[in-house]
Amino acid sequence: MTVIITDRGFAPDDWTAPITPLAEAGAETTALDLPNDTNPATLAGRLEGITFIRVDFPAAADGRGYSIARQLRLMGYTGRLRARGHVIADQYAMARRSGFDEVEISDTLAARQPEADWLFRADWQAHDYQARLRG
Repeated sequence: MTVIITDRGFAPDDWTAPITPLAEAGAETTALDLPNDTNPATLAGRLEGITFIRVDFPAAADGRGYSIARQLRLMGYTGRLRARGHVIADQYAMARRSGFDEVEISDTLAARQPEADWLFRADWQAHDYQARLRG
């Protein structure tokens, strides 16, 4: 099982449509699973009709997913964007700032990092280093 994290805390997964791996995606695909080494430029011209994208994070130390999210948003993607895998509570603000709407973690990780840890970082629009430098 998995836990979905939003700015409101833990929630069950409400996405019920099939999610297609990028390598198997066709013209009718509406939800994509992207590996962490995806070059977002390969999706240029293919984002219309895609309503959900999930980006894999195999390790907390691998930040390529943040770059993927940012590039997708810069390319005009406005659908639901989810980080999945080993994202830790300390990285939640970065996930949100880079363009993710939510994070999907395992029940095991949720047990080690309870909801309070994530909610502590839910005010991701405040307290960034740039605001402190300008302040």
